[in-house]
Amino acid sequence: MNYYIVKYSGPFGFIKPWTAVRDSETFSQQFLTPSIIEGIEKKLFPELLNEDTPGKMLKIKRHRLNYQGIDIQQERTWSKGGINIYKDKNQYKTNIGIINRGILINPNLYLAFTQQSDAEIAMTQTICLCRNEDLLFPEHLFTADEEMLEKLDGFELLAATAETGFKVGHNRFNNAVEMFGELKIYGNPIRSRYEDDMSYSG
Repeated sequence: MNYYIVKYSGPFGFIKPWTAVRDSETFSQQFLTPSIIEGIEKKLFPELLNEDTPGKMLKIKRHRLNYQGIDIQQERTWSKGGINIYKDKNQYKTNIGIINRGILINPNLYLAFTQQSDAEIAMTQTICLCRNEDLLFPEHLFTADEEMLEKLDGFELLAATAETGFKVGHNRFNNAVEMFGELKIYGNPIRSRYEDDMSYSG
């Protein structure tokens, strides 16, 4: 099977683990869950919002995620105790807390389509992994067969059952049903260089 693959890249990316609430330190998840992929697909193709196909990917057939490293960044948020506004020296203050996030540095995301027209539409839009401020920009479109796709470095979560995989969260598009997956690691998903050679193959 031939795929039309769109490469996205950006300076940062953060995938919030489904078990995290407001932990003082949270490292980005290193793989995309089915509901994240479905959300990206519906962002690229908003007409799918009208389709009665919850929990199914209709356009994106495969994907691959790699990155260059993880960096700790601080983020302001409301403290666990809730919002508390008070006055101190004629200034109103709130109980803002600081949390540490382990952010993916220079992530590359590859989305594989079977239809060239779908890839061309995806090539004209930005996406994000989870946080809206971490934009990934389309960089390159190329074709690849199954063998070439297998050589593309990165993480990919394949759908699985409770018996064959591990729990990765609940699908917000499908009545919060449990999601299970099998994590596949291809090559070296943590790049030593900013660029990787495979992105410009084909």
